[in-house]
Amino acid sequence: MTFSQLAHRAGITLAALVCATSVFAQATAGLAQGEIRKVDKAAAKITIKHGDIPSIEMPPMTMVFGVKDAALLDNAKAGDKIRFDAVLEGGKYIVTRLEADR
Repeated sequence: MTFSQLAHRAGITLAALVCATSVFAQATAGLAQGEIRKVDKAAAKITIKHGDIPSIEMPPMTMVFGVKDAALLDNAKAGDKIRFDAVLEGGKYIVTRLEADR
């Protein structure tokens, strides 16, 4: 393999890595950070102490949210640091995405 071919492959690999990083950054952009205070699986609710939530223009506070899908609570427990997104639907704040903050 020539140097030119190696350089071409390296360029393609680098371009793929940059694209993947950009997609990940876009996917997590806008997620709020918080800490779970309480999980109520039976009622499909979660209490979160959170920072700003850009998607609903909410300032930092602690509050109870419903969840779009009860499965979001399967691995959630009080004390977990999380990233999440929420929406306002029918006058209620609903968590639509929840992931561990690593």
